[in-house]
Amino acid sequence: MRTWVGAAACVITMACASTFACAGGAEAESAQSSLDWRRVATPADRTRLRNWRGAWIDALAQVDPNEVASDPVLFNPDLSLIDPLPPAGPYRCRTYKLGARAGIGPTFTISGWFACRIGTREDDGERVVSLVKLDGSQRPVGSVFADTNARAVFLGTMELGDETRPMRYGRDANRDMAGLIERIGTQRWRVVLPYPRFESVLDVVELVPAP
Repeated sequence: MRTWVGAAACVITMACASTFACAGGAEAESAQSSLDWRRVATPADRTRLRNWRGAWIDALAQVDPNEVASDPVLFNPDLSLIDPLPPAGPYRCRTYKLGARAGIGPTFTISGWFACRIGTREDDGERVVSLVKLDGSQRPVGSVFADTNARAVFLGTMELGDETRPMRYGRDANRDMAGLIERIGTQRWRVVLPYPRFESVLDVVELVPAP
C-alpha cells in the first residue's frame, strides 16, 4: 500500500533546476538537500500531486483499452515497488501521453526512445541523485524528493528546443512539472506526471537501463 506520509530523507536534484539560485555552491546544495518537497512545490503542483489518482482515472477513461492492455504493468496506477530510486547510470526513456485536454487531439501517443541519465553522489551523508533527459525537443529537468519507500516526488521544468540551461522551477507555471517516480519492475521505472500543462491528461515516462 502507498501513503502520503514519509519524510524527505534523500533528495534528487538537478543543478540550476531547483527553486534555489543557480549559483552552485556546496552551501546552497546542502540547504536544498534537507528540504521537504512540500516546501518546494508550488500550490498548483501540490494540487496536481494530490490528485494523481484522478488523473489516472480521467486519462484511462479516454484511452482505448486495447492500447494499454499490452502493458498492464506500466499502466497500473496502483503498482509501485519498494526502493523507487533508479541506480546511477545511462538510461533509455520514452513518454506515453494518455488522454486529451478538453477532448481535443489524440488520446494515446508514444514517443521514440531518448537518452536519460541518473547520477548519484554523497553530500554531508545524504544521497544526492541527478536526473536529466539528454536529448529530444522536450527535456524534463528537475528535482525529486524522497516521499515513501515506494515513491519519490519529482519537481522540475521542461527545457525546450535549443535551450542550454533549464528554467528555474516556479518561475513559469507553464514550464513547471510535477510527478511521481515509481519502480515497477526489477530494472524498470516510471515518472507519472498528472495533469501536465499541455496536450494530455497524464504523461508516463518509462525508464530502463541503456544497453
